[in-house]
Amino acid sequence: MSTSQTPGKADYDVIIIGAGISGINAAYRVQTELPNAKYTILEARHTMGGTWDLFQFPGVRSDSDLHTFGFQWRPWQAKKAYADGKMILDYVKDAAETYGIDKKIQYHHHLEAADWSSADQLWNLQITANGEPKRLTAHFCIMSTGYYNYTKPLDVDIPGIENFKGTIVHPQFWPQDLDYTDKNMVVIGSGATAVTLLPVVAETAKHVTMLQRSPTYILVRSSNTIQERIFHAVLPRWLALKLVRWTWIILPWIFFRFCKAFPAAAKSLMLALTKMHLPKGTKMEPDWVPSYNPWEQRLCTSPDADFFLGLKTGKSDVVTGTIDNVSADTITLHDGRTLHPDIIVTATGLRLCFAGAVALSVDGVKIDSPTKYVWKGMMMQDLPNMAFPVGYLHSSWTLGADATAKMVCRLIKHMQSKQISAAIPRLSLGGKEDMGDKAYHMSSTYMQRGMSTVPRGGDRGPWWTRNYLWQELVAAKWGNLTNGLEFVGGPRWGVGKDN
Repeated sequence: MSTSQTPGKADYDVIIIGAGISGINAAYRVQTELPNAKYTILEARHTMGGTWDLFQFPGVRSDSDLHTFGFQWRPWQAKKAYADGKMILDYVKDAAETYGIDKKIQYHHHLEAADWSSADQLWNLQITANGEPKRLTAHFCIMSTGYYNYTKPLDVDIPGIENFKGTIVHPQFWPQDLDYTDKNMVVIGSGATAVTLLPVVAETAKHVTMLQRSPTYILVRSSNTIQERIFHAVLPRWLALKLVRWTWIILPWIFFRFCKAFPAAAKSLMLALTKMHLPKGTKMEPDWVPSYNPWEQRLCTSPDADFFLGLKTGKSDVVTGTIDNVSADTITLHDGRTLHPDIIVTATGLRLCFAGAVALSVDGVKIDSPTKYVWKGMMMQDLPNMAFPVGYLHSSWTLGADATAKMVCRLIKHMQSKQISAAIPRLSLGGKEDMGDKAYHMSSTYMQRGMSTVPRGGDRGPWWTRNYLWQELVAAKWGNLTNGLEFVGGPRWGVGKDN
């Protein structure tokens, strides 16, 4: 379906919001696939890097390997597949500088609201730039804002936490002057942050306890596999890097499919692997047997079994229980056990945040995101010319974000070649009103609590909840670009590349 409208003059063809790993990747795809497009990146903070500049807690690292979490167009070349935050930040900055993307970033530009004008066929962006109001316009926006709230972590009810006289820290806002030498620390939580944090702080702290309500699966991975060493020993470097990357894509996918197809066998395998790394004589119940099957929640990763080293030396342990009360210096569990921390770390999860909490509207009418469906994992129902690069939950984030970026560039090319000024996902064109599903199929607490804030994933057609990489790469290159979209025609739009 298509109608006709005359687009107005915009400041930019494409504006990318966010200079994290997704934003830098989107910028590369735009300047490569759309060489005549004028684009910019708006970053609210003072530097690029997103998560990898914001998070400063000890041991911060990716829970995914960097061969797939890194950029396809800038292969990860370090020997360690799992890198710490500083290495990742340096890698992102180097990639941006190498391709001139850093020169396109406008820092201290916080997007407050975005309103689509049907009359002008462009986005009006309300921005706070260095404390002052600013307005920019664009034909297309790419919201590379990540998935969590940068300023507010997930609220969690810990009875009596206000009574604690020691230090309380949330990993998202770790104080750089925190001295935990010879201190007893309790890390509340059992997700990726807790699993990452524990082995590092245990090296310096007197003792660290990970206090969990229920166990999680922890998968031990080698940070330098034998196949990587073989590839680099016998093949040209460029080919070895490609094969290493595809190995890290294919093998985890096979394991994921195995877990989904044979959940009981997968659970038995995971428990057996966990037992191999625990100190001898450790009982599996109640600390190491999750109540769910593998990949019903995201698996935590322990590179080279680092998480288990502290358990073997006695510097750390894991306690399963529910907090009854926190006093000035004690955590009391429902079963009567007590912990006596000097420092409490609340690694209780992130607060989901869609599109950076930007107020989205069309012709002044607010868009209620949680009531809308997502088109092909990247655009939102009834919202023209705006894409949301989102990663996968069962593999590296960047794989999904890059598949989206490629699809966006192909869509824009199609629009320009057909003199289309707007592409609007419409449920009536590609689905049914009775459609219902969730955007994410994960039972993690923070995911379940955040579902009411994000758009929906459908159960049919182009509204289907995201597929895996293979399907999306094919769709990005050859897939149908019209199913579920309403096109508004008009004169060819394009600001033109600036000098």
